[in-house]
Amino acid sequence: MRPGRRLAAALLVAVMLAAPRLVSAQAAAEDVRATRLDNGLTVIVRENPVAPVVAIALLVRMGSRWETAANAGISNFVHAAMVKGTAKRGGGELAEAVAALGGKISAAGDVDYSGIQATALARFWRELLGLTAELALEPRLAPAEIDRERDWLLSRLQRRHDNAPSRAFDELYAAVYRTHPYALPSLGTRESLGRIDHGAIMDWYRAFYRPERMILAVSGQVSSSEVTAEARRLFGSMPGAVRPPDPAVAPPRAAGGRVVVEAPAQQTQILVGALAPALDQADHAAVKVLSTILGGGMAGRLFVELRDRSALAYTAASYYDPVREPGLLVLYLGTAPDNSARAEQALMREVQKIRDVPVGADELARAKGYLLGRYAMDRRTNERLAWYLAFYEVETVGRAYPDRFRRQVESVTSADIQRVARTYLATLTTIVLGPR
Repeated sequence: MRPGRRLAAALLVAVMLAAPRLVSAQAAAEDVRATRLDNGLTVIVRENPVAPVVAIALLVRMGSRWETAANAGISNFVHAAMVKGTAKRGGGELAEAVAALGGKISAAGDVDYSGIQATALARFWRELLGLTAELALEPRLAPAEIDRERDWLLSRLQRRHDNAPSRAFDELYAAVYRTHPYALPSLGTRESLGRIDHGAIMDWYRAFYRPERMILAVSGQVSSSEVTAEARRLFGSMPGAVRPPDPAVAPPRAAGGRVVVEAPAQQTQILVGALAPALDQADHAAVKVLSTILGGGMAGRLFVELRDRSALAYTAASYYDPVREPGLLVLYLGTAPDNSARAEQALMREVQKIRDVPVGADELARAKGYLLGRYAMDRRTNERLAWYLAFYEVETVGRAYPDRFRRQVESVTSADIQRVARTYLATLTTIVLGPR
């Protein structure tokens, strides 16, 4: 979070407080149609006549959640290799074809999903959908490309290890989740990437790129009936099957504790993490508001108290991303090494305060406005809307989730904040990464 003035924070909060009306208006204007093809593939189309652009998100239930330490990073590895070419054209030709449509295309693996995202001018939606299908169904995945991508991924892994904030987050996830798959880095490890060969890539691709595991979402200036018909033509011949339930994953059980990691860096990274609710659990909205109160922008407590008033941190923020399994609430400080002990103590005082002292009505209203405002702004482009439509389907929370989430946030009380703070900030794991 970059430094800023209190006036800028106040103006930002004022804008965000008006955002719930934006969310409601947007939800009312959406025209979404969902179809499940005979082979199991789900097609979701949102008609948006406002802007002459189109966005596609093809997400697959495939990611770190299904990996082990032995093949960590294989989902992302598959997608890094996929964009290097198809059976019909090389990676450069694919990039040129998409650029000619005024757009872009990318593929990557994540925690609960992997997939392809693409955008273009709306009048080229048919061509863009064809290229997306070509990449998904006919990736070249040549052995030589697998070896080159492994070297590139290893270099990315090294850069992430050398970046202090990124390494600190990886250390925190490993310490909190331990044997749970969420402890595995999406990029993988040097050991796992070294073991993943061409055969493993092909087996993993074939196991997960099945229609019953795929969600195709399209948002833009298109006709839902035409897009659905074209999707059926492109993807309908894929052989499908009834999707068996995914094997249950043992829930993580954080032990808490404090870990100091010595690393060459100009700043010390202090991260405090706690297990938090999954996306579909009742306390999710209340913990999102709690996270916003502590680290939501320049009006969050960590920024105001530890950066502005005490000058103990350069960066102060809070993170809590929704996932299918229990999530992670992270309080983050970037500070000077000489200030690290005092900054850590001050951070723990803020944690104690949010547990012991009820939040005032004005602060609660401001946090809700900021949270819902950010959410509304993030859902104002076709690219993000297509992703959200597919993501909520992957996570099985339904397309009505945005309106449900808004209502849940609006109903959060001060007592709810104190309750979830005492519940979820009880067992804390601290990572301190920096110079000796």
